[in-house]
Amino acid sequence: MKVLLGLSGGVDSAIAAYLLKEQGYDVTCCFMRNWDSFANNDILGNPTIMEGVCPQEQDYMDAKAVADHLGLPLLRVDFIKEYWDQVFVTFLKEYEKGRTPNPDILCNKYIKFDAFFDYAMKNGFDKVATGHYASNETIDGYTYMTRAHDQNKDQTYFLCQVPEHAIAKTIFPLGNIDKPKVRQIAKDLDLESVMSKKDSTGICFIGERNFREFLTNYLPSKNGKIVDVDSGKVLGEHIGVLYYTIGQRKGLNITHDKGPWFVAGKDVKKNILYVCHHTKKHWLESDEAIVSGINWLVKDKNEIPNQLTCKFRYRQPDQDVALEWIDDTTVRLRYPQKISGVTCGQEAVFYNGKKCLGGGVIDFVYQNGKDLNEMIIAKGKA
Repeated sequence: MKVLLGLSGGVDSAIAAYLLKEQGYDVTCCFMRNWDSFANNDILGNPTIMEGVCPQEQDYMDAKAVADHLGLPLLRVDFIKEYWDQVFVTFLKEYEKGRTPNPDILCNKYIKFDAFFDYAMKNGFDKVATGHYASNETIDGYTYMTRAHDQNKDQTYFLCQVPEHAIAKTIFPLGNIDKPKVRQIAKDLDLESVMSKKDSTGICFIGERNFREFLTNYLPSKNGKIVDVDSGKVLGEHIGVLYYTIGQRKGLNITHDKGPWFVAGKDVKKNILYVCHHTKKHWLESDEAIVSGINWLVKDKNEIPNQLTCKFRYRQPDQDVALEWIDDTTVRLRYPQKISGVTCGQEAVFYNGKKCLGGGVIDFVYQNGKDLNEMIIAKGKA
């Protein structure tokens, strides 16, 4: 079976390549180039813009060293236009609305399991493979996505928007091993270029950035008031509500009023950032949410239970929720236990035991039946 593996220059995809080769697959590696800093005006907030070798080129050299070491061919493909048009433009539009999108989910949906997947299928490969910590399992002819053995690294959250036909033709070689084992294999194989390399962080395929400065390359900053939602008092000045995330604590620069303070809401039209004191964190809590654009990963929607679990962000423990259908791809979630930091624009991902049932975008967040952000704006004005 011919498999095209996405080789990133990191340790996870390197060991995925090794495991596939050991299992007898005909493996070809492929390095994806999806971002061009100079062409995309990625100047401000880019700590490596003046370095002789950019991190992306270093990743390619590391990937090539791995492929050579394992005796595997390495292709190099560019999806720079696809990334800009489908991932980054969507990313910016969400920020313009005052929402907080997840670039890793967009990247998996539009690049790794769309552009890259299509490239593989058009070039004679039977399946694709990645270094994600996830699994899949075929039951009665349908391939479900399931959690990885390493629960600390499980990445099914980021894969929730991958189309089901791509899940069915994907191999996840790291699904049954944990991260320490991955690093040990790399050490045993003497893969010097990746065995001690830190896990990639930052924006998917873009990398580490000073995020606020980075956004100013594309979205103009506009100073405005920081207001205490409870007292209506102006506590300071922000550089633009688009640059802040609900629940954010650091970077508010409120110096004259003792905190800590947390971002609670945004009035995008009037450019006002509302914050709450740590003693008033109920402003961050919700008990309902509307989730839309859900990509269901099930054979039959009748198998989706009305009582299930959900993650509203990656590292969050599973939350018990009750699901109420609005239409095929939109639901209302109820969770009377009160959850802090459920944020519009981020993803709600559903689980039934080890199965990942899919996920969608959080559109509205409610507290006691009222839109939470609208409540905060109204309270701040009072």
